[in-house]
Amino acid sequence: MNTRKNIANVERLHALMDRDGLSAVVLRSGTNFTYLAGFDYAGTLARHLDFSDSPRGVLIVWPRSGTPVLVLNRFAVDRARRDSWVEDIVVFDDYGESLYARASRVLHDLGLAGERVGFEKTVVSAADWDELEGELPCAEIVDCARMMEEVRWIKTAGEVARIRDAARILDEVYLDVYPTVRAGERECDLHARLVAGCLVRGANWAHGILNSSRNTVVYGGESTFEFRAGDVIRNDYVMWYRGYPGHQSRTVVIGEPPPELLRRYETVRDIYRATVAEALPGVRACDVHRSAQTAFAQAGLEGRVAIAGHSVGAWWHQQAPYLVPACDTPIEAGMVLAFEPHVNEFHLQDMYLIHGDGQENLSPLFSTDAPLVVG
Repeated sequence: MNTRKNIANVERLHALMDRDGLSAVVLRSGTNFTYLAGFDYAGTLARHLDFSDSPRGVLIVWPRSGTPVLVLNRFAVDRARRDSWVEDIVVFDDYGESLYARASRVLHDLGLAGERVGFEKTVVSAADWDELEGELPCAEIVDCARMMEEVRWIKTAGEVARIRDAARILDEVYLDVYPTVRAGERECDLHARLVAGCLVRGANWAHGILNSSRNTVVYGGESTFEFRAGDVIRNDYVMWYRGYPGHQSRTVVIGEPPPELLRRYETVRDIYRATVAEALPGVRACDVHRSAQTAFAQAGLEGRVAIAGHSVGAWWHQQAPYLVPACDTPIEAGMVLAFEPHVNEFHLQDMYLIHGDGQENLSPLFSTDAPLVVG
């Protein structure tokens, strides 16, 4: 008997399916498949979840009543049988058969081929949507992508525990590796040590950005650019542990920082903490962003706050709701939000669980009271 536990918010899923009148959802995206299947693919199999046109895709059919079914290509079966809590697996002939044709047959077998069924319009291609309408002429096929965002953004205790574990591992890596940095070291060498530190501690993979404050190409990849004394090391990593992220950003300074740098850091830190404190249930995401942008401007730190934070979850770290001007979603108790309001190299970020009366830092191991001075 399969004793693996599903930590997804199934109660909320079913409540929202009832609200939207859905008899089933069929989910292809990495975020939703991983969330409900209860495990994350690694390596090459992981990439196939990221590309909607991959012939080696996988999906989960989740009926409102009854047993969920995984529809998998033959390469993906062994990992699912080992790690997923879902026992019912249907194998399709990748490269020789359509994933959505097989999923349609599953819906027929479940007696749901004439029901209202949700698919992700953000993931299903126009060609695949046309195929679904041909395979399921009696079904009402609707978009459920937004509904699934609503499901995922309220975390269960099991999800919070996994995020807390992932955050601890990433901070342990930071505390182990960053104190060893010296002037003359290249960005790519430091990046390699950080990623290796994550992998040896049990991460499936790790990614992010790491740059000297003198390197103006922030998302150009960790290069042979060398650190110098006086540099601030900007970093923004995601470390994936059992499908969930550790996702923190810390400020590291090479050499003794001048007083002005410390004053600016303290100003940014205080704005950051005030932003977190404002995020209470009922407050709109856009209002949290507006407060952060206003605070930076009043402090004389000009620049655009691209994003003040975002929800986190399985498979991909940046999920709805987003703390941006265009998002009027109210914050709810049970969300886990990664806060990161910044306009310069002082990029602070932690993940917080929202309670009814405040926020709980899930990544407290690495103190952000002051920048970490190394070298």
